[in-house]
Amino acid sequence: MTEKAPPPDTSSTRSLNKGLVQVYTGEGKGKTTAAIGTVLRALGNDLKVCVIAFMKAGYPSGEWNILSGLPNVTVSRFGSGPLVDPANVTPKDREEASKALEAARQAILGGEYDLVVLDEVNVAVAWQLIELNEVVRLIEHRPPNVELVLTGRGADKEIVKMADIVTEMLNIKHPYNEGIPARRGIEY
Repeated sequence: MTEKAPPPDTSSTRSLNKGLVQVYTGEGKGKTTAAIGTVLRALGNDLKVCVIAFMKAGYPSGEWNILSGLPNVTVSRFGSGPLVDPANVTPKDREEASKALEAARQAILGGEYDLVVLDEVNVAVAWQLIELNEVVRLIEHRPPNVELVLTGRGADKEIVKMADIVTEMLNIKHPYNEGIPARRGIEY
C-alpha cells in the first residue's frame, strides 16, 4: 500500500512561515553539499538566500562560483587564505572569522533573507576563531521566519541542542585515505 505524503505548504511564495535551525556536522563528506542542496531548493521557490563562508576564501570552489551568478542569492566568503591551520591560528584568521560573524548577524537579523547558511561556522567555533556564545546568541535572536543552516565538523553540543534538525555525516570510506586528492568539480 502506498501512503500519500501531506501536501506541500504553499501558503507563501516568498517567505517562510516557520524557519528552523539545521546543523550538518561530522567527519564525513557532504556537509556543505547538503547545505547547497537546501539553497537550490529555496531558490527554486523564490526565497532569498545568503551564504556566509567562514573559511576557505581562497580555496577554489565550484559551488560558490555558480551560486554567485544566480539571482536571489548573496555569497560572501571570508578567510585569510585557502585553509586555516588549527595548530597555528593567526590574528588575521580571527579577524576574518569576526567579519564573517558580523555579516551573518546582518543577514539573519536584517529582514532581507529567508535562508541563511553559515558554512564552516562549527569549525570556526571549535578552533576558537569566534566565540560559541556569539553563535548561540545569533540562534536565539533569529527571527522565526528565517531558516538557518550551520555546517562544519565538530558542532558544539550547545548548538546541537538548539537545532531542530541535526545530521551527522559519517566517514566510512573516502578516496583521500587512498591517496586520491580532492577532485575539481566533485570535491570542490
